[in-house]
Amino acid sequence: MPRTRSRLALAVGVLLAGTLVTAPADAAVEPDAAVEPADYTISVDPAKTGPAIDDSMYGVFYEDINRAADGGLYAELVQNRSFEFDRADNASYTPMTAWTPTATGGATGSAQVVDDDGRLSERNRRYLRLQSDANGDSGARYGVTNSGFLSGMSVLAGKRYDFSVWARTDRKQGTPLTIELGDAAGTATLAAPLRVTARGDRWRKYTGTFTARTSSAAGRLTVSAGGEGTIGLDMVSLFPRDTYKGRSNGLRKDLAEKIAALKPGFLRFPGGCLVNTGSHEAYEAPDWPRKRSYQWKDTVGPVEQRPVNANFWGYNQSYGLGYYEYFQFAEDIGSMALPVVPALVTGCGQNKATDDPELLRRHIQDSLDLIEFANGPVSSPWGKKRAQMGHPRPFGLTHLEVGNEENLPDEFFARFTQFRDAIEAKYPDITVISNSGPDDAGQTFDRAWELNREADVAMVDEHYYNSPQWFLENNNRYDSYDRNGPKVFLGEYASLDNRFRNALSEAAFMTGLERNADVVKLASYAPLLAHTDSAQWRPDMIWFDNQKSWGSTSYETQKLFMTNVGDEVVPSRASATPSMAGPISGAVGLSTWATSAAYDDVRVTAADGSALLSDDFSAGDAQWTKAAGRGAWTVEDGAYVQSDAAAEDTLVTAGDPAWSNYDLQVKATKKSGREGFLVAFGVKDTGNYYWWNLGGWGNTRSVVEKAVDGAKQIMTEDATTIETGRAYDLRIQVRGRQVTLFLDGKQWGSFTDDKPAEPFRQVVTRDKSTGELIVKVVNAQDTPARTSVDLGKTRVAPVARVTTLEGDPDAVNTAESQPVQPRNSTLTGVAATFTYTFPANSVTFMRIKTKS
Repeated sequence: MPRTRSRLALAVGVLLAGTLVTAPADAAVEPDAAVEPADYTISVDPAKTGPAIDDSMYGVFYEDINRAADGGLYAELVQNRSFEFDRADNASYTPMTAWTPTATGGATGSAQVVDDDGRLSERNRRYLRLQSDANGDSGARYGVTNSGFLSGMSVLAGKRYDFSVWARTDRKQGTPLTIELGDAAGTATLAAPLRVTARGDRWRKYTGTFTARTSSAAGRLTVSAGGEGTIGLDMVSLFPRDTYKGRSNGLRKDLAEKIAALKPGFLRFPGGCLVNTGSHEAYEAPDWPRKRSYQWKDTVGPVEQRPVNANFWGYNQSYGLGYYEYFQFAEDIGSMALPVVPALVTGCGQNKATDDPELLRRHIQDSLDLIEFANGPVSSPWGKKRAQMGHPRPFGLTHLEVGNEENLPDEFFARFTQFRDAIEAKYPDITVISNSGPDDAGQTFDRAWELNREADVAMVDEHYYNSPQWFLENNNRYDSYDRNGPKVFLGEYASLDNRFRNALSEAAFMTGLERNADVVKLASYAPLLAHTDSAQWRPDMIWFDNQKSWGSTSYETQKLFMTNVGDEVVPSRASATPSMAGPISGAVGLSTWATSAAYDDVRVTAADGSALLSDDFSAGDAQWTKAAGRGAWTVEDGAYVQSDAAAEDTLVTAGDPAWSNYDLQVKATKKSGREGFLVAFGVKDTGNYYWWNLGGWGNTRSVVEKAVDGAKQIMTEDATTIETGRAYDLRIQVRGRQVTLFLDGKQWGSFTDDKPAEPFRQVVTRDKSTGELIVKVVNAQDTPARTSVDLGKTRVAPVARVTTLEGDPDAVNTAESQPVQPRNSTLTGVAATFTYTFPANSVTFMRIKTKS
């Protein structure tokens, strides 16, 4: 991992008016003596009051991505416990995935997964049929071994593990079952075996408890049968006894505790792309759609009666962690439950509207039933179901979101309106939340917001994942939002990596969220969880493997904000960092994405008309630099052709990274594939550039994207699509930080990239219960910030509590090392005016007690 450096500037901290006393450092530190601090001011007006901040301001978004549920938060240790895995979930899956037949003592037999009338239930259709012939040696047994999730079952010596299985047998005297907990090599026994006798040809549940005597990171569970005959097995389960809050069918304790430590104001669940992808039809045996949107009624009731589903992220969902468990977890951690239901318009690349009035009515009724399940009395049908599951008291649902990141705003909003009308008619106290699509700007975003404003929607969910620079540039994003319009739920956001520089940029942005707490009512970083061996998305807040878990640098930042919110904003202002931005500069490039295209007559001309580059490819492609392994670039018929229609991100570059103020012209022709052209300018390297993406996202939209360290943000867009076989004339004019683009001689669009990426941000809030001002300062630069803090005429205590996160901007928290951790200290000499030096690359929270 990157070398990290701590700085003694924190320890020597206050330069003029006070002394900072810190806890002992865990490691050697390097002073910042060689770095001259930059000077800043912060002025606070404690006599005035800004927006109130709701207790639910910051929460968490939980989606089953990166093995967040099965193999993650859901504590079940047996993978594919019901033999329902299928190629529809993942091309590598079979009903025997994670299971291996095993025999001892010369036993023979067979293990076959069947789907017949002997099944456990209509919604749990497959089961394992073991044919055993183990009449020889007294130790002869035939059975199956489960390998657990990924690297295996984590077993700790001294801990208890609860086993259960549903079984039936055709043997009149019963079939003896031996259940063993061993290691991957089969050489170590981790606990004394369990023995039960299955009796009768009807399904019955059998249970037992292991006490582990040896630890293993790669445990295996074996269930084997003695004697001869046929035995059916289903729902083979192993849970640690020590789950969160000790609940049965419970949650992995260390993960749940890390989430609870954030003190989240709300829990948004279950998605995400799980909600708005796949078929919206119901589970109806036997011809049920394997890939369905997440529908809550599938996930409640006894676990052995819940159907499974294909997970959008490429694996199987057991639904053992379902809506009841979500509601219970929200209650356990003191959070407001915020479920999301399908709107019958798919997103996440599927982008289809289901036009079925009867199906829409059914989903609307399901949403009404969900509210009854959460809040209804035990005398109501769904309130009774909740009580039967163990919670007679209502959960107290107040918010419900319809849809997630739909790219078809008009189609979505037509359906959303019907949901909202029905919910508000029956449950007027429920806040119904809409959304604005998958991006922070663009045509979908603008149209969605137009519809939401016109309809006076209560709250709109925004989602975006952007570069650190975008977050530094957009601290004032919500300053201009209509104070009387819909409120904002920032349901998903993150800077696109897990380094400390990403966390710093997020922290800087969060000061703007708090300053606008009258508009931004809810906010949640995403995703929440990721298994190191099965991650489909990065960044993530909490990382884990089968044995341990740790918070990312963003987790530490989120935790600092979430546990120090305050009750109201206190007006404050800070001086700015002088801008050092120069003109857009860089080389030029050509690329494709899942498309074959031909480029010709490339010309780069300086603003004074002089030629910087001219290439008609008659002499080959010697002027161009290719990225190894990206695409198949050759000169064909006098044009530069990328012929691999499956290759992605095939960027080739030419020219000088110092070029600025130029025109780039090129002829482009799509030959085949899903998209269009990518023409780059301002290219510094393969992670830092601009490109004109014509016909992107499956040839549905065209944008200009800016990449910073590989993370992209959209600068401008329209709905242009690209025709196969047609030649296009493209021209890009770069002047200073202004860019104008021309398509076939007509202006296509323009933008000015001149937002300052301000690294010094602050916000001040008031904690009414303690009488403290919470001064929150982010210094996302390599220079310490020597800051004069003016608290006006307010009398304050001379001692303040300080918490600081500090580190190398490239630092990453890992299982072995967490270099970014909070450091608590005490600041003395605090007065109405004092000076403090905020360390380079740091987040600092000061709690200053005010006097009446």
